[in-house]
Amino acid sequence: MEISLAAEDIFYIGFFPVTNSLLLTWIAMCILVIFGAFSAYKLQTVPGRLQNVAEFVIEKMYDFTKNIIGTDRNTEKVFPFIVTFFIFILISNWLGLVPGVGTIGINVEKDHSEHFFPFLRAPAADLNTTLAFAIISVIITNIFGISAIGFSKHVGKFISFKNPIAFFVGILETIAEVAKILSFSFRLFGNVFAGEVLLIVIATLVPYIAPVPFLALEIFVGFIQALVFTMLTLVFIKVAIEEHH
Repeated sequence: MEISLAAEDIFYIGFFPVTNSLLLTWIAMCILVIFGAFSAYKLQTVPGRLQNVAEFVIEKMYDFTKNIIGTDRNTEKVFPFIVTFFIFILISNWLGLVPGVGTIGINVEKDHSEHFFPFLRAPAADLNTTLAFAIISVIITNIFGISAIGFSKHVGKFISFKNPIAFFVGILETIAEVAKILSFSFRLFGNVFAGEVLLIVIATLVPYIAPVPFLALEIFVGFIQALVFTMLTLVFIKVAIEEHH
């Protein structure tokens, strides 16, 4: 049994390394694109099963977004980004639990010893992926803030020379933005990576039956982590689109 913090390179496209986590990320993207295309194909007044599932998810996510954001106008702007974020993180987390992910691979000679390289790895078990999620979340949050209250008012939350207190508060707000990136990325990475390690250890020590309850637990954890990440992003967007008084 071998556990690596870093994602392993599977192959190269030119000089660009494709890691096992990136490969599963692409698979998740393909699944979402295919599902979206099929669910939107020949939309009907009386929805079929696939359309019904898609409409149910969209409706519940819209209500969830509106409850936090408040108005329909702002919700309609934020919703496409939020629902994409949630579903993509959720599918990525659940794909990491598919049997064979993280356990099927090859032994490769490296540094005069053999290392096991799995073909696929959960995207969120790679810190690069969760860091990308966090950076996108913070950037989009600030874009929505600028769009809602204007560039000068939004930047004024971080840079203000009105008085020493406002200047100090601006510094704290700037530090908080950086802290969001670290908090987002390490929270998602830590929970998903820990779950992946737990399943591998349990499957190695007591295979077949013992991993089943832990697998069910990780399915729930994958959903909760996607929900928490999305909810925190929504809360930060809500704060960003409001003016400070």
